[in-house]
Amino acid sequence: MKANRGQIERALDAPPADVRFFLLYGPDEAGSLALAKRLERAMGPQAERIDLDGATLREDPARLSDEAAAFSMFGDRRWIRVNGMGEESVPALTALLEAEAAGNPVIAVAGALKPASKLLKLALDHKAAQAFISYQPDAREAEQIAVAIARDGGLRLSPDLARRIVGISGGDRALMAGEIEKLVLYLDAAPEQPREATAEALDALSAENPETDAVPLVNAVLGGDLKAMHRELGRLAEVGTAMASVIRPLLTRAMLIAGIRADFDRDGRLEAAVEAAGKAVFWKEKGLVSRQVRLWDAAGIARVIHRLAQAERASRSGRGLGDLMVRHELLTIARQASRER
Repeated sequence: MKANRGQIERALDAPPADVRFFLLYGPDEAGSLALAKRLERAMGPQAERIDLDGATLREDPARLSDEAAAFSMFGDRRWIRVNGMGEESVPALTALLEAEAAGNPVIAVAGALKPASKLLKLALDHKAAQAFISYQPDAREAEQIAVAIARDGGLRLSPDLARRIVGISGGDRALMAGEIEKLVLYLDAAPEQPREATAEALDALSAENPETDAVPLVNAVLGGDLKAMHRELGRLAEVGTAMASVIRPLLTRAMLIAGIRADFDRDGRLEAAVEAAGKAVFWKEKGLVSRQVRLWDAAGIARVIHRLAQAERASRSGRGLGDLMVRHELLTIARQASRER
């Protein structure tokens, strides 16, 4: 059945016996993952977690219901997390919901699903399932999320600083958490030792001030100029610039293009849409930005933002992006833009 935010939060914080399955989906995947963490906390650190994926459930549809009914070898609580769940998992979910018994809660983060999705319809229609869609937060909601994330880390965040962090991250929950985590570490904050965030600390750490001039590379990649892109990559390599550092300027420009494109699609006036962006578009680059907006439709620039955001998260997670991987991402984006020129 469809759940509102209050219902899903209460159910994840204290899983009811009559709910076997939680489906978290929608465009705000980071928001879905944050909700999934609530179930993890509710189950406790000693709980046994079973990780499955869509491919496994396609090959063995009975696996999900078997795991949901099984007992932990150590007598602890048990729960199942499904990654990458899609239409291939419908038989497995059907078996789970129709099984005679299933004592262990199952949760899946499915990303964006179409209204006609059989998986979504099954979860919405069955009383033993709860489905919740996470939308990208608006500016005010994003600021509240930033304040809450900071509070959990022992950081007091003023409205002005929350607004700046939302701007830096484009309202992406995972990127906001990354910015706030840097502040927490920088100020040595902790829940038991809270600190006041300062503009000076944010200035010192902010990704708004990249160390390298990546603007020519940004224009080459998003403008589909492969020759210029390779030239700029060579220049940055000569001065020892880490490739991961160019992701943020690219992501910032991509989000700017997305905003302008949305205005352009709404009223068909590109020049007015660029002007409405104000100081976000440097006057010398208005022509370049306008051409980039024409190259990328709404769906295309959304895919670019998704790719770059994933790369940004990976670079901040400690896994690190190798230079080769970053170059691959840039080449993929530039080739797509080149085809549209």
